[in-house]
Amino acid sequence: MFENGLKDKKVIVAGAGKSGVASVGLLLRNGANAILYDGNTKLDKEAILADFNESENIDVVLGELTDELLDGTELFIISPGISIEAPFVEKVKAKNIPIWGEIELAYYFNKGVIAAITGTNGKTTTTTLVGEIFKNYKENSLVVGNIGLPFTRFADTTTEDTLVAAEISSFQLETIESFKPHVSAILNLTPDHLNRHHTFENYIDAKFRITENQTADDFMILNYDDPETRVRADKVKNAKLVWFSHEICPEEGAYVKDGKIYVRRAGVESEILNVDGIQILGEHNLENVLAAVCIAIYMDIPASIIRETVYSFKGVEHRIEFVREVKGVRYYNDSKGTNPDAAIKAIKAMKSTTLLIGGGYDKDSEYDEWVECFPGKVRYLILIGATADKIEKCCKDHGFNQVVRAETLKDAVTFCEANAKPGDDVLLSPACASWDMFKSYEERGNLFKLYVEGIEE
Repeated sequence: MFENGLKDKKVIVAGAGKSGVASVGLLLRNGANAILYDGNTKLDKEAILADFNESENIDVVLGELTDELLDGTELFIISPGISIEAPFVEKVKAKNIPIWGEIELAYYFNKGVIAAITGTNGKTTTTTLVGEIFKNYKENSLVVGNIGLPFTRFADTTTEDTLVAAEISSFQLETIESFKPHVSAILNLTPDHLNRHHTFENYIDAKFRITENQTADDFMILNYDDPETRVRADKVKNAKLVWFSHEICPEEGAYVKDGKIYVRRAGVESEILNVDGIQILGEHNLENVLAAVCIAIYMDIPASIIRETVYSFKGVEHRIEFVREVKGVRYYNDSKGTNPDAAIKAIKAMKSTTLLIGGGYDKDSEYDEWVECFPGKVRYLILIGATADKIEKCCKDHGFNQVVRAETLKDAVTFCEANAKPGDDVLLSPACASWDMFKSYEERGNLFKLYVEGIEE
């Protein structure tokens, strides 16, 4: 499709956020007639236009998607935050206009070699680490996708020599057509975003789309230790299947043996690094490192580069991020723990009795397994946000009664300051999204750090 390029084609991009703005910019740079559309009439057109150069001929349309606007449209791009079930998307489908997501548009212009990472948890940490490895090998490498930098912002700057580390969400994978990474990875699978995908199987199907266009020359990396991932290996049709594990030594892939990480590739075992040299906390982060090592090896990065990068890697902001120790109490920011499984991993990473701050926007998650890991570890659960009632009821159903309600995140930190004992850990790991009280998990995490920094010695 569009073998002769998108020059002079009428293309509508839906969604005036970061992704939509980056997509329009890419289209304009490459000669398309791009229109930025958003159904929210309360948006400020002038503020949106400020994201573009004055020389760029950009049309912004807010409100109803009319037949008149769709007339002559040859391609329609939807941002990841827009459901493919949205009524206006159905209108576009009815007119047989091709619909791409932002990742598909970026792939159309990309010339680099892509390693794509998805899964429920660990995507950002793994992608960041892979990106650091790539950059230490080739300076013109990119780290893009759901990690916060739209791929469309950089896709047309890539060359055949560019290595691309891309964090890819289930929302982005819903709208691919040709997207084909050379190496893809699914880190783990637990129920998430069910308010969007409706069922766990739908969510899993979206995740496995990451491999649907791969060929026998490509590699698909799966987590052997994650049961939901392991039992669905038959969904990998064409790519070479590779495993990572800290429980077994697979015939092909990365594993732990005698305190070291090894990779076996095409029957040859290579020692990569010592586990003791890993700085990031928790068993889940050992899995993330195994995945990153595996991805890097199959992207043909030298072991020495991988080893040096892993040893120097201190993790990512908002993911079990150590903030401060004050009066003998350690404070950790895990605002990116936006689902129960991620929050369970954060609790397990704590070394001591924990005061846990949780709650937020409801993604139709169930919290039973999260609450079941509290006894013996969590002394207080301080709840904020829209899910507070639902989570408190779940706690009572499981016999956990050390629940405190707080109106604001600042109130929650104040409670922790007053009730934590020397040697305790205080952990913000909400198990929920942030959108009920905050613009993003980043804003939530930054405010938590601000409040913690305000605690007097």
